[in-house]
Amino acid sequence: MKVEIWSDVVCPFCYIGKRKFEQALGQFAHRSEVQIEWKSFQLTPEFQPIPGESIHASLAKKKGVPEAEGRRMNDHMAMIAKEVGLDYDFEKAVPANTFLAHQLIHFGAHYGQQDAMKERLFAAYYLEGQNLNEVDTLASLAAEIGLDAGAARQALLAGTYANEVRRDEYEAQQIQVRGVPFFVFDDKYAVSGAQPSEVFAEVLDTVWQEGHPKAQPALLADGPACGPDGCE
Repeated sequence: MKVEIWSDVVCPFCYIGKRKFEQALGQFAHRSEVQIEWKSFQLTPEFQPIPGESIHASLAKKKGVPEAEGRRMNDHMAMIAKEVGLDYDFEKAVPANTFLAHQLIHFGAHYGQQDAMKERLFAAYYLEGQNLNEVDTLASLAAEIGLDAGAARQALLAGTYANEVRRDEYEAQQIQVRGVPFFVFDDKYAVSGAQPSEVFAEVLDTVWQEGHPKAQPALLADGPACGPDGCE
């Protein structure tokens, strides 16, 4: 089974959704046969970070509300994240344009480490307050999961995977992705948002059963026979 997941590193519900999906996947009997592919989606591709600006101020500006309201929204999100064991630290979070981070995820995919790279970036942004706008920071994160920092840095500076990011975003437009996280199962079913793990579990079972129907003998002739209610 193939599961494609469109998400953004600076989308708080995307990290939460990742955890909820992982909970369902962990209980899925055929989890070893599930292939996950992370797809790029930038919530604000035109975003230009302002050095020193807090995530509260950045969110408030985006929403057109006072900074205090931005802080309140982030505090509420932090409480939701705790429900899945994530300790968001918005006081340290550095607003970022995620184009480079998405390229790094594709770099990780090239070496079979896409999920690990995605997880490391989420943690770096939401839990550690690392600056994902910096190439050197991103290269160091790649090294932490066993990838070559020099190769990562070179790929980011050269834009080696830039077109891969744009291709994902184009695909998102074609299937009318309006928000993330957005999960697509075997190109047949889609789930939008950080749904409860029970929802993901149900979808996994449904898609698996449709793709692996139980074999039943084909009835080629039907005639007189006896059953529990008697003989015909």
